Amino acid sequence: MKPLKYKWTRLALVLVIALLALSPLGLVQSAKAFDQAAVGIVCTTSPTATFAIDATGGHIQMPDMNTMFMWSYALAGGAFQHPGPVLCVNQGDTVSITLTNSIPNYRGVPVRTSLIFPGQDNVLAGGLPAQPDLANASLTNSIAPGGSVTYSFIANRPGTFIYESGTDTRMQVSMGLFGALIVRPNLGADYVYNRPDSQFTSTEEFMALLSEIDPYQHQAVESNKAFNMNAYRARYWMINGRGFPDSIADNNAAWLPSQPYGSLARIYPYDAVNHPFPGVERFINVGTEEFPFHPHANNGLMIGRDGYPLEDGGLDLSMEKFAFNIGPGQTWDVIFKWYDAENYNPDTNPVPVLPPELVNMRLGMFFSGSPYLGHLETLPPGVTTLNECGEYYIISHNHALFQLDAFGQTMSGPITYLRVDPPQPNNCP
Repeated sequence: MKPLKYKWTRLALVLVIALLALSPLGLVQSAKAFDQAAVGIVCTTSPTATFAIDATGGHIQMPDMNTMFMWSYALAGGAFQHPGPVLCVNQGDTVSITLTNSIPNYRGVPVRTSLIFPGQDNVLAGGLPAQPDLANASLTNSIAPGGSVTYSFIANRPGTFIYESGTDTRMQVSMGLFGALIVRPNLGADYVYNRPDSQFTSTEEFMALLSEIDPYQHQAVESNKAFNMNAYRARYWMINGRGFPDSIADNNAAWLPSQPYGSLARIYPYDAVNHPFPGVERFINVGTEEFPFHPHANNGLMIGRDGYPLEDGGLDLSMEKFAFNIGPGQTWDVIFKWYDAENYNPDTNPVPVLPPELVNMRLGMFFSGSPYLGHLETLPPGVTTLNECGEYYIISHNHALFQLDAFGQTMSGPITYLRVDPPQPNNCP
């Protein structure tokens, strides 16, 4: 029997959302959510690269309908969220991040915390070089509850990075104190690095932030009980702070108020004239295990790792891979594109395979009724589809299959999809 209490059920959430939708408050919330992009990276930006975040506690919804107590970062004055906000800055910016410690006491003892920025040089804390705080098991200057400290550094290198707790990192990072930092290159916001061949379609930028949870640790912290980190064992695996099927819901989905980031990738087919640039996926691993992530039917070109482009003295060392083995603490930058290699068309170039009889087919919920991109066909009676305009859905998931799990609920965890829409103009909503 699972030890975590059920605070919500999906039925209750549906009823609450339905009631809110009929109220003025619901209309305001819907308007706010509509302002955000439905898919892709949601950046928190500042014209001066100045941010204020709180380390705090709250709950998230799990795919098996449990709730989980987490520590995480929230924008100062904003609502609790997990993971922390995606901070986006420009190369050369002097980045300033003020951290306030609002973590609840644990076992009656104040919890000190701090920030570290792997990959950033010459980090200052309170205007002075960040120093180890050995008395408090901290890699950098730690602060007591209610305290604040401002970290600053110059973002010299473009790429994808992590920010996370630098105090008792084994405990605090696994409790959820982490977030992503993206540094845009001087070449432009639609480039990954200062290389012309790293340009991507600006509306096709996605993140796969991979993490894990031991529910017994989180229950112990919430209940102010001791937990031996030597007994730590992950039982949930997450992508962008969600598990499948919540992972493919839109950003800022109404029933996931504390988990703002979806992981569905939505693109158009590559076209050298009309759609000439690829998409980009930023893979980030803040867990303790390797995540061998595998996008089906769509190899990616790995162009950088840990904020370093794959090159040596001008020699291009990028590599095409069908799976990406992202180690703990690593970030990988991968560009990708999809195109109809066979150029199938129902009239001029039909698929050279005779479809089986409908009675012998098992139709999935995303099937349009047609094997051709942009085509919707009549489905048999009783069959429903979520397909909107004849788009394709291609699964992407972690290839360590034991990680596709949510506390014993299989086919969950770090699973998402690539949605390929028909070329524009089209009838897709």
